[in-house]
Amino acid sequence: MIRTLTVEKLTKRFTLKGTPAIFESSFEAAPGGITTLLGPSGSGKTTLLRVISGLETADEGRVLLGEEDITYQPVRERGFGFVFQTFALFPDMTVNENIAFGLRVRKQSKLQISKRVEELLELTKLQGLGHRFPSQLSGGQRQRVGFARALAPNPKVLLLDEPFGALDAQVRVELRQFLRELSEQTQITTLMVTHDQEEALELSDRIVVMDRGRIHQVGTSREIYEAPRTPFVASFVGMANVLLGRMSNGAPVKTIVRPHDMRLSRDPSLGEPATIARLVFSGSIAKIEVTTSSQETVSVHLPQVEVDRLGLQAGDVVHIDAARSQVFADSSKTFEPPLPTS
Repeated sequence: MIRTLTVEKLTKRFTLKGTPAIFESSFEAAPGGITTLLGPSGSGKTTLLRVISGLETADEGRVLLGEEDITYQPVRERGFGFVFQTFALFPDMTVNENIAFGLRVRKQSKLQISKRVEELLELTKLQGLGHRFPSQLSGGQRQRVGFARALAPNPKVLLLDEPFGALDAQVRVELRQFLRELSEQTQITTLMVTHDQEEALELSDRIVVMDRGRIHQVGTSREIYEAPRTPFVASFVGMANVLLGRMSNGAPVKTIVRPHDMRLSRDPSLGEPATIARLVFSGSIAKIEVTTSSQETVSVHLPQVEVDRLGLQAGDVVHIDAARSQVFADSSKTFEPPLPTS
């Protein structure tokens, strides 16, 4: 039975009077899906994962699995599976032995263990590699073994701490697809930590965006990308132009515009003048930097066919406007978002 993982107002301090590493963090993980804690280094996402896992103790707040309060339950009693960035495999054990380790600790029979190991080798696409040692595997294969070992005892929740961080770019892409398929097949509620926005957007059923120990927004990939609630979310998740300005009453504002929402034209009536400072071919999309009359640098992404149609080149004077933008009040104060409820 899939039970919902709920986090209620978790706070964790490492010193009595210090700034909380996480402060009143609340969210609900997607049942049977992937929820990602996303933020820059130092945002508190790993600390939050450790508190949820029981490796750290909360100062305030609760962790619920279904209706059960597990806030102070020992790690071994929570029934969670762990996958770490560093693989953490036993080097002197074969793939089969690594996967079977947790089952042996639980005193399962040899027949049960053998059957479960074979199931997991197939699930993680490691058939035929069971008798190899970790040193005989590629990085991607070692991480698949890590997933298989974590899944062996049928965990209630799977916790992933930067699981692809030690791998090269191509392997990361391959393992993203692997994790998505694995989630769909197992339907285990999964909570993942990453600082990689592309990874989070591609994999997640729900994203929790964090900065400086606080949650800024919880939502689907599309909600986070298309309807950010704060300037931080808008600028951190995906590329964005941050333009400073003022309202008619003099109040400072930040206007956030995605590069693909910028438009260039040769028509003077369709926007303010700007000069193309740099134009880079990047396959089907051209990446363009323009300098506005106010000396702001703005990034623009246009289909290459549109660039060819307009005959754009570096040094050209064009006219720029935005198809869509978001305006936020600009404040130098630390943002303290209201606690999300979903």
